[in-house]
Parts: sequence; structure tokens; C-alpha cells
Amino acid sequence: MKRLYSIIIAIGCLLTCLAGCGQQKQTMVPQNGTSAAGSPTVSSDSAAPPAGGGVQSGALAENAGGQEGEISAEDALTIALNNADVPESDAYNIKNERDGDNGIPIYDIEFETDYGDYDFEVAIADGRIVGADYEVDEEYLDVLGGSAVSLDDAQVLVSEKVPGSDPSDVQIREENEDGRGRFEGELYFDGMKYEFEIDPTTGRIYDWNADLRD
Repeated sequence: MKRLYSIIIAIGCLLTCLAGCGQQKQTMVPQNGTSAAGSPTVSSDSAAPPAGGGVQSGALAENAGGQEGEISAEDALTIALNNADVPESDAYNIKNERDGDNGIPIYDIEFETDYGDYDFEVAIADGRIVGADYEVDEEYLDVLGGSAVSLDDAQVLVSEKVPGSDPSDVQIREENEDGRGRFEGELYFDGMKYEFEIDPTTGRIYDWNADLRD
């Protein structure tokens, strides 16, 4: 009987201990968004903001968008040199400035060579040539050299100089009044007017003018 009584008492003590442990564990559970130490807790389904903050990221995106598509002054000069068929080593007294023409932001480019002076206007937004004017001294044509071209060949030369145009769009004729002979003509394309003179002996475009049409 005494043994049974001892077992009952032991079971009672064990239950009391287990109840006390349960209460202690409950006090460790954070309540009202705070930990046991009083620090704020973060919900597991709350996304942390990106490093640097949303406002700064938006400003960077806006700044990047403002620069998209613009070409550099160096790129604009390369476009002008290639269009004029002038090696960079031949150009000197180069001027390359930001300007505007008919509401279009441009690079106003000027440079000299031993055989002629060159002026170009290159759109900052996309590198399109919206103005050009140059003339190669005729005494340099044979020095610069080249290959003879026919009237049809000359049309192709002009259209290649104006991307997107077709040789059939080029109005061209042959003139012989100065003894040497030349091909001259016009091309109207994409809001631009082009006028040119080509040396048949060398296939060189030695007089070129491009202007936006009103």
C-alpha cells in the first residue's frame, strides 16, 4: 500500500514539472511583433527593400534612359570621316562642337586636309548626317587615285553614301564643259537634298553637299 502511495506521489510530481515547463516555453514566444528581448521582429513574408533604396534606383534608371541612343563626339567624327572617305591621319584643325540645326541637336564638325576642307552636321541622337559640304581640289584627284566608273557605277556610289537610298533614285548626268568631264546630279531622300560631282576617271566624289529640305 505504501509502495502504491509512493508511485502516485511520484507521478503527481512529474506532471507538475511538465506543466511548469510548458508555461516557461510559452513566455519565450514573441508577442505583438517583439522578441523576448524587446527587439522588433520581421515577418518571414516581408520583402526587404533593395540596397540603395527605391528612390535612388529610379533616379539611376531615369538617367540611363536619358543617355540611351546618343552617340559620342568621337563616334560622330568617325562617321564624318568615313562618309567623306578621309583617313583620320589626313585630317587636322578639327573642330567638333555640340550645336543645333532646325531643332535637331547635332555635332558641328569641321576639319581640313591637304586636298580640301570639310563641314559636317551629325545628329547626336542617332548619328545621322543631316548636313555636309566639301569639295576636293581637282588637282589632287589624280594624286588620290581610284578606278574609272560608268554612269551606272556613279549612281551606286551615291546611293551607298546615303544609307537606305536606291541607285534608281539618283538623278545623274554627264558634263564635259571643263575638258576633264564629270558626272553630276541630285538625290532627294528621307527629307534631305544631296548634290554631287564625281570624277569619272577616279570614281571619287569630289564635290558633295547635303541639306535638310524645308
